[in-house]
Amino acid sequence: MAAFTAADVKKLREMSGAGMMDAKKALEEANGDLEAAVDALRAKGLAAVQKKSSRTAAEGLVGVAVEGTKGVAVEVNSETDFVAKNDQFQDFVRKTTETALGLDSDDVEALKAAAYPDGGTVADKLTNNVATIGENQQVRRMKTVAVSNGVIVPYMHNAAAPNLGKIGVLVALESEAPAEALEALGKQLAMHIAAAFPQALDADGLDAELIERERKIAAEKAAESGKPENVQEKMVEGAIKKFAKENALLSQVFVMDNKTPIADVVAQAGKVAGSSIVLKDYVRFQLGEGIEKEESDFAAEVAAAVKG
Repeated sequence: MAAFTAADVKKLREMSGAGMMDAKKALEEANGDLEAAVDALRAKGLAAVQKKSSRTAAEGLVGVAVEGTKGVAVEVNSETDFVAKNDQFQDFVRKTTETALGLDSDDVEALKAAAYPDGGTVADKLTNNVATIGENQQVRRMKTVAVSNGVIVPYMHNAAAPNLGKIGVLVALESEAPAEALEALGKQLAMHIAAAFPQALDADGLDAELIERERKIAAEKAAESGKPENVQEKMVEGAIKKFAKENALLSQVFVMDNKTPIADVVAQAGKVAGSSIVLKDYVRFQLGEGIEKEESDFAAEVAAAVKG
């Protein structure tokens, strides 16, 4: 019996852009594993490279908050976009994000145990929200950035309200340059980060499992070329270097001019400002990133309920 369904074939086609027969064959070879099937299609040149965030469907809001030289981003999920527009939910995300600023770690459990401004804990307020709004909600993740001297610049793409939206970005710039210059640079970098989706600050920070996955894909492509083994090895290393360059923030090409590496953008800004600038860290939270929300067939659910 096949380890996958017609719905899996449809989903793989949507994820990869591959044809139906190619998607079906890839699932057969991968024994129904969607991620493995995508990798197989990519290795054969039959699928476009797609980020996980483009396949996610979780709702809710990302909140960002900055105080002095410290900033934090928090993601709170809900079941529907309707709830994300609810004033009560938005107030909860805003106050929870502000509460996160007072913590010394990025531990979500510690955040939920922290005192909520209106009384009780964040977890207590979350439970109350679930009961009153009637929809499951979760505080999913948080990340803090800080500098000793400089600025933290926040940016919200697709904002639903001030500092609340779909993609939240924080840029941490370490420098003695004037705050105005750093704010302007930070805003440009934040917009780039929102659009370009870097995976890490630099190549050394890229996830080892991600690199290994790309290496396997590159090796399969190289093997299919039929070229000598030593040439294949160079092809693989070249592919990995290209991947690292395109996915590490400092080596990415600035989206505003499509030619200058981000590291050079920062260095040039430092020269203009009269003081060196270090892009110390960043945060990019995209709502629902990495979450696969189960799709439901409403008509089928109604039919099943009637039969029941």
